[in-house]
Amino acid sequence: MVTKQAVGAHYGLRDWMMQHITAVVLAVYTILLAILIFRAPSGYHGWSGIFANQAMKLATFVALICLFLHAWVGVRDILMDYIKPTGVRLFFQVLTIVALIAYIGWSIHILWGMK
Repeated sequence: MVTKQAVGAHYGLRDWMMQHITAVVLAVYTILLAILIFRAPSGYHGWSGIFANQAMKLATFVALICLFLHAWVGVRDILMDYIKPTGVRLFFQVLTIVALIAYIGWSIHILWGMK
């Protein structure tokens, strides 16, 4: 009788892909933001002008979602590696998820709540 084991070539592939895809998105966004910052006038009006465009708000939100996903995979892996008691690890994982969801809400408020 053959039993299925949770090891092999595809174990962790999804997390690896998520880390790399989100890293590429963040790198592209950082380059875009650097170009826009160097072209914009300095001060409050320069910054607010950059983020007044809906496309830039959307790009920033996508970059923040990628940042949060990237952070989740990294923090979850650290917790799985270094916190062995399941209950304690679950507590910190739930705490991390709650914090990341709160950051998503805060990001929406900042990006689309500006006037």
